[in-house]
Amino acid sequence: MLPVVSIVGRPNVGKSTLFNRLIGSRKAIVHDEYGVTRDRHYGETFWNGRDFTVIDTGGYLPDEMNVMVVGIREQVHIALEESDVILFVVDVKDGINTLDKSVAELLRQQDKPVVLVSNKADNEERRLNSSEFYELGFEELFPVSSINGTGTGELLDKVVELLPESEPETKSEVPKLAFIGRPNVGKSSLFNAILDDERAIVTNIAGTTRDSINSDLTYDGKEYILVDTAGLRKRTKVKENIEFYSTIRTERAIRECDVAILLVDAMQGFDAQDRRVLRQAEQFNKGLVIVLNKWDLVPEKDTNVVKEFEEYIYSNVPQMYYIPIVTISAMNKQRVHRVIDLAQQVIDERKKEIPTPEFNEFLEQMLSAKPLPMKRGRQLKITYATQVKSNPPVFKFFMNSPHDLPSNYRRFIENKIRERFGFIGVPITMIFRQK
Repeated sequence: MLPVVSIVGRPNVGKSTLFNRLIGSRKAIVHDEYGVTRDRHYGETFWNGRDFTVIDTGGYLPDEMNVMVVGIREQVHIALEESDVILFVVDVKDGINTLDKSVAELLRQQDKPVVLVSNKADNEERRLNSSEFYELGFEELFPVSSINGTGTGELLDKVVELLPESEPETKSEVPKLAFIGRPNVGKSSLFNAILDDERAIVTNIAGTTRDSINSDLTYDGKEYILVDTAGLRKRTKVKENIEFYSTIRTERAIRECDVAILLVDAMQGFDAQDRRVLRQAEQFNKGLVIVLNKWDLVPEKDTNVVKEFEEYIYSNVPQMYYIPIVTISAMNKQRVHRVIDLAQQVIDERKKEIPTPEFNEFLEQMLSAKPLPMKRGRQLKITYATQVKSNPPVFKFFMNSPHDLPSNYRRFIENKIRERFGFIGVPITMIFRQK
């Protein structure tokens, strides 16, 4: 899992500018007014051989001083819970502020590494003036200019030094199933309902995601690890912070799982956030299952209604029709075992291997039925194909001009592969190479 570095500090000290500098793009909005960074931003970066996630915790804060102090304090608390390293940003132009002291007091009480960053040190005079921030009680100070990049190299060297040691990747043979989805769709209810199933044997183990407990599950003679991405500890006035860090936690769960199980509230529908996490899981080549929860609340539940729900979801993600959908009620424990059954089916599909002779026979039949198009006066030809990897499946095709192959024909090939060989709930990777 990628370590997390959070940028904290009072408003208008240049957190978003520093964020953009560290991740190498202008992803965060930068403006000289309080409250511009209402939405949280995060991105991945690389330095000295280490990948890590950077989070801009800017956030809107109201003008009332007492509420502002509370808001910053809660923001810092959550950043401390979720991060491996904290960058505490101050503004050398303004000097030490009362809010800086408030943040510093909180950070000094924690056991997370904190790096004090004196921003806007655009010249030698300001770099020298940065020394006043030693008053905040931190041993090391890094004067930087987020605008022109001065000092950010030394800062990143320090950040990488403080990151936790990366553990060598050891692929467990036990598949991990991650429950993902928006807040209040029933992730924890499903998690608990499955664990309470009479066919399940459960052992709690330490989780790899912070302040969550993953569970070992033995179900119908097979072993699984269930990953619950449900909720942060609730705090006052930090709804935005909680929802933002929940997205970070969901991404971690997707990265580490074998099958991502997306829960959708049947009464709320399918929205942009659901599409986003599905596409993210697909990009990571994870197995996928969609669970329509709270089906007991749907007034009419005949076969046509189920089909209408499926068509509605597939119309939102038209290239993901291969993902199986199951309707359940986690609260009433209706059909919750089907979730594990489907996940196991997807696991088996991910491991499927197609013999090369069989695959080339299929390829020949497909090309005979629908020949490749002409491009620039040349007939495109695929001469040979083979599955080069399973779990997840990767197919390599050798042809005369791969860069000319139209995207609609690529989709046609994928559709035909699924029609012939299945791969239910499994993203397929196709590589086209010059003959």
